[in-house]
Amino acid sequence: MSLHPHIDAFLERYYAVASTAAAEPLTVDQLRYFFNLTWATDRLEPVFRIEDRNIAGPEGDVPVRVYTPGDEGPYPALVYYHGGGFVLGGLDSHDSICRMLANDAQVVVIAVDYRLAPEHPFPAAVQDAYAALNGVVEAADSLHIDPSRIAVAGDSAGGNLSAVMAIMVKERGGPKLAYQLLIYPAVSLNVEAGFPSMTENAEGYLLTLESIRWFYQQYLRDEGEANHVWASPLLCADLTGLPPAMVITAQYDPLRDEGAAYAKRLQEAGVAVDYKCWEGMIHQFFNLAHEIEAARAVVREAATALKASFET
Repeated sequence: MSLHPHIDAFLERYYAVASTAAAEPLTVDQLRYFFNLTWATDRLEPVFRIEDRNIAGPEGDVPVRVYTPGDEGPYPALVYYHGGGFVLGGLDSHDSICRMLANDAQVVVIAVDYRLAPEHPFPAAVQDAYAALNGVVEAADSLHIDPSRIAVAGDSAGGNLSAVMAIMVKERGGPKLAYQLLIYPAVSLNVEAGFPSMTENAEGYLLTLESIRWFYQQYLRDEGEANHVWASPLLCADLTGLPPAMVITAQYDPLRDEGAAYAKRLQEAGVAVDYKCWEGMIHQFFNLAHEIEAARAVVREAATALKASFET
């Protein structure tokens, strides 16, 4: 299938702006500004209550944003890790997604603003992600959540962190997770692993092979760290006993095939997996759900699966 027409129109606008953004390569701070400018939007769904908090982390507080869909509780909880190549993104860039998931799935969403590379390389993001997950459980009463119904979710780099959390809680004996929602996850940080989508979709579809290399160079202190399970969960030898999963990929995404490979590995390990590659879509299409109905429909489908997982 060709690109969805609304995705195609978005790419035309995006590349027109990007081509005039700077004649020279952007600094990390400039890239962060441009990323937030691209994905932050004022077309936001109202949520009953939104609150910024801090959770104690390994090296200082980890900022989080809590989205509560209503006054009654306790609710299930979804700990959300944003994408951005471990270098970009934050609470504002993924605000619209978290609002939708909170409303659609009727869950308390806790978005995690983990430390970013290159200032804080691997495994800082993993450490913050796990600290936030534990902090959510510890603060269950004040968050109005049920600590026995907690899921993780994330897109791209956040999908990586979500997959890693599912592995870590198994290794460490908790906290127990009910579900993992992996949205075009980066589960293999070795770009030379040979996945066809890396070359098929290397250019022209927002996320490029060149930018993937750059992101991983910022995140990893050396190439050998890509072989660590906390960096590349696809390399985990034993995926048995992990929580049920939904794995979402996009047809025109360089990360498509590694996401499919991870879904297959989970299935082979006996994990219940709902996998789908969305035709006509690109990396980051969840961030376009506020303006493209086809993307919004995928968010609704993910939220329905998430909500159902808490009812079994």
